[in-house]
Amino acid sequence: MANVKAENSAVKSSVALVGCGWFGFALAKQLVHEGYRVTGCKRSAEELSVLTEVGIEAYPLQLGHEASSAPDAQALSGLFQTDYLVVNIPPRLKRGNAAYLEELQQLIALTQGWQYQRIVFISTTGVYPTQDKLMTEADAMAESSDSQVLLDAEALFQALPHACIVRFAGLVGPKRHPGRFLAGKTDVSGANVAVNLVHLSDCVRAVSAILAATHSGLSVAPIYNLCAPSHPTKAEFYQAAAESLGLVAPEFNQQSMPSKVIQADAIVTDLGFRYQYVSPLDMLAAC
Repeated sequence: MANVKAENSAVKSSVALVGCGWFGFALAKQLVHEGYRVTGCKRSAEELSVLTEVGIEAYPLQLGHEASSAPDAQALSGLFQTDYLVVNIPPRLKRGNAAYLEELQQLIALTQGWQYQRIVFISTTGVYPTQDKLMTEADAMAESSDSQVLLDAEALFQALPHACIVRFAGLVGPKRHPGRFLAGKTDVSGANVAVNLVHLSDCVRAVSAILAATHSGLSVAPIYNLCAPSHPTKAEFYQAAAESLGLVAPEFNQQSMPSKVIQADAIVTDLGFRYQYVSPLDMLAAC
């Protein structure tokens, strides 16, 4: 099936965004601003006005066992018939979401028959083991049942044409200030551990850069890490983060822990991407 091109020459291309939560909504708004036709979804029809108010074509979509009925592929054709597909469904594994892979499989079934120029699947650096090592895109390894699920989820999309997996480090930004994470706590271990974080705005810019590179015919790698290039220690960062909010800084003990460092310069080399926030310490004023 051939892609439908927008008749309006001012519109670059069309993007379907599945998962319009904190990150997805920020990305969708930026893509609308850049001139893309953006379609998106929410779990219920009552939530759609949030999307339509900023120029997103909105559809109700609920996946998995929580859905009252199976999604209607024909009714959702307007959502999925786009040039690009961005999938940002949080796994929520710590909340006991056992249906994550089922949700993704259901989504892929709904999009079958549509030829995307690029599929971007948002994953996490949680696929890397806790080891004293510099982690590149090739170092993912299941060390727990949760990380195995994350890798299985990536594999579903790696099997599709033109897919790019983007692994976010710890995500911070507006309404997610890290200063509250450890404030006031005592006897905290791992003062030596490197901090691997990325700001919301850099995540938005990176996905936009991948779509722009595809539009320009540039080569895009199958996997990219996304993480600020600088890695202060856990003690240095979280003490500064708490103090920036006027909160009590955490107190660390002497117990060292394995310190993995996420290397995320492949997207810089390949696409000329530049991080706006080079260090997690730079992010504190923008959260």
